[in-house]
Amino acid sequence: MRIRTAAVLLVACLGFGCYQSGGSLYFDALEKIGVEKRDLLIKRVRRAKHAQQEAQEQFRDALEEFQSVVSYEGGDLEDKYEKLRSEYVASAKRAEEVHDRISGIKKVSGKLFEEWEQELGKYTDKDMLRMSRKQLTQTRSRSAELIATMERAASRMDPVLKKLEERVLFLKHNLNARALGSLQQTSSALQADVEALISEMETSIAEADRFIEEMKPE
Repeated sequence: MRIRTAAVLLVACLGFGCYQSGGSLYFDALEKIGVEKRDLLIKRVRRAKHAQQEAQEQFRDALEEFQSVVSYEGGDLEDKYEKLRSEYVASAKRAEEVHDRISGIKKVSGKLFEEWEQELGKYTDKDMLRMSRKQLTQTRSRSAELIATMERAASRMDPVLKKLEERVLFLKHNLNARALGSLQQTSSALQADVEALISEMETSIAEADRFIEEMKPE
C-alpha cells in the first residue's frame, strides 16, 4: 500500500512538473519506493555522460557534413543545404539535452547534501559524526568538481552551434559555387573548434566515470 501510494505520488508529481523543478515531492516519492538520492545522483551522472557521448558523435557528423558541403562540386546545392541544416538542428537538440542532464545532477546533488547536512544532527557518537562530516565534505567537493568539468565542456557547445548556424544561414542565402568558396575558408577554424569541444567532452566523460566509481558502495 505504501509503495502504491508513493507510485501514485510520483506520477502526479511528474504531471505537475516536479521533475523539472527538482521538487521535494519527486525525491520523497522516489525514496518511498526505495530509490535513494545517492543512487539517483549516480544514475543522473550516467545519463549526463551518455548525453555527452551522443553530442560528441553528433558534432562530428555536423562537421563532416559541413566539410562535404564545401568540397561539393555538383550543381544543385539545395539538397546539401537541407542536410547541413538537419545536422545543425540535431546538434542543437543534443546540446540542450546535455545542459538538461547537468541541471538534473545539480538538483539531486543539492537535495542529497541538504539532507545529509540535516542528518548530521542525529549523531551522538562524535567519531561517527566526524567521519560522516568528512565524507560529506569530500563528496560535495567531488560533486562540485564534476559539475564544473561538465559545465566547462558544455559551454564549448554554444559557440560551435553559433558558427554552424551562421554557416547554414549563409548557405541558405547563397546557394552557389561562390558561397562554397567563401565557406571553405572557414572549414579549418570550425574543425579546430569541434575538435577542442570533443577533447573537452572526453575529459568530462572520464571525470564522470571516476565519480561513478567513487560513489559505488564498497
